[in-house]
Amino acid sequence: MRFVDHAEDAVLAAAKDMLGRGLVEGTAGNISARRKDGNLVITPSSVDYRDMQLDDLVLVDPGGDVLAAKDGRAPSTEMALHLACYRAYDDVGSVIHSHPVWATMFAVAQQSIPAVIDEFAVYCGGDIRCAEYAASGTPDVGHNAVKALDGRAAALIANHGLVAVGPRPDKVLHVTALVERTAQIVWGARALGGPVPIPDEVNKNFAAVYGYLRSSRD
Repeated sequence: MRFVDHAEDAVLAAAKDMLGRGLVEGTAGNISARRKDGNLVITPSSVDYRDMQLDDLVLVDPGGDVLAAKDGRAPSTEMALHLACYRAYDDVGSVIHSHPVWATMFAVAQQSIPAVIDEFAVYCGGDIRCAEYAASGTPDVGHNAVKALDGRAAALIANHGLVAVGPRPDKVLHVTALVERTAQIVWGARALGGPVPIPDEVNKNFAAVYGYLRSSRD
């Protein structure tokens, strides 16, 4: 089971960075990490990232029951999405759900983001699929996302946003930013007549590198 050292510090730092990068606005999106004891630290519902402090984070068990929360804070309304990812993938130590503009345009169009940049398949595993639609906050969001995440570091949530997984919050934030950057590049390339695909064999080789990196303990 993958866990994150100093999970609370890592989640808070990533939350501030996510806001600073413009990947969310206000209180949108959410971040979690798995502690060594198997419990999860997750950002609270309706607390602005600018003001968020360590004691605002909520501690839940693997079933989603709240173990510790300041002043009755509630965990993110998308907690079910996070729990589904941890249940499905033991090698995941952190989950980030965000609303980046360019990637979300692909989610709204329910189109995948192709792996047309060399580093994309290395860090993401290949094309970023769009999960089947489910209403926000329902268990089906997590169920559908898990299927779209098979062999990938990220998936689009139809008509909603993006979910990314990885060993630590900083690594998952890197994937989130890479997906957003690639979505913008693909959008622009389509205006120029369409992106030219990388040969399938090359992307398969890059995806194998992703598989190795995901299984490593770093």
